[in-house]
Amino acid sequence: MPATSRRAAARGTGRDLATIPKGDWVRPTRRRVDAIRDKLREVYGIPIMPPHEQPLDELVLTVLSQSTNDRNRDVAYERLRERFEGWQAVMEAPNAEVEEAIRPGGISKVKSKRIQQILRAIDDSPEGRGLDLSFLREAPVPEGQRYLCSLPGVGRKTAACVLLFAYGLRDVPVDTHVSRVGMRLHLLRPGAPFEELHDEMLDLSPRGQELEFHVNLLRHGRRTCHARRPDCPSCVLRRVCPSRRSYA
Repeated sequence: MPATSRRAAARGTGRDLATIPKGDWVRPTRRRVDAIRDKLREVYGIPIMPPHEQPLDELVLTVLSQSTNDRNRDVAYERLRERFEGWQAVMEAPNAEVEEAIRPGGISKVKSKRIQQILRAIDDSPEGRGLDLSFLREAPVPEGQRYLCSLPGVGRKTAACVLLFAYGLRDVPVDTHVSRVGMRLHLLRPGAPFEELHDEMLDLSPRGQELEFHVNLLRHGRRTCHARRPDCPSCVLRRVCPSRRSYA
């Protein structure tokens, strides 16, 4: 693929900027992080989302969210809950029935298998907990991360969604919007692998404001810092964004 085509293919993924080698990377100061947080807060406010303490619901919902929009995800999730009486029934159902229920969410063949694999892995826990993830509430965050990431197809983003949204624990999901905005702002190192992005995002997020920082960066990515054509002229962060000239 020609260089120009490779750049075009990369644009919008969060990796449309020149990679900065790890040895040359200068992490943002706390003052700069706080200033960006405050600017985002002025536009989007402070999200109020109390922990719902339903980790299994959050886990399945996050799987359904992959490669689709929120509306289709929610339709697929509601159809799944309406069709089956509890996660035990979803786990034991013929795969074709689960696939049909979640079809509006897209790639239902893959997601239906993945959901059932995850449920079976949880149910087969040697601790004999069954389909119960409530132990995550009291477990140290690294332990919870390791357990969730040991489940079929579950990575750091999905694990962070469960820990943060279900229990308000200190973890931060890094999706395509958060990674794109974070890299363009040089909050996160352009070109870094997702494992590093999650570690860095967690380190720089003000303690107790993990959810706010995640949600507001995500909102900014959806509403202003678009993948292909970011709306730099109307961006409240344009003065502090080192990438703005790339899209002038």
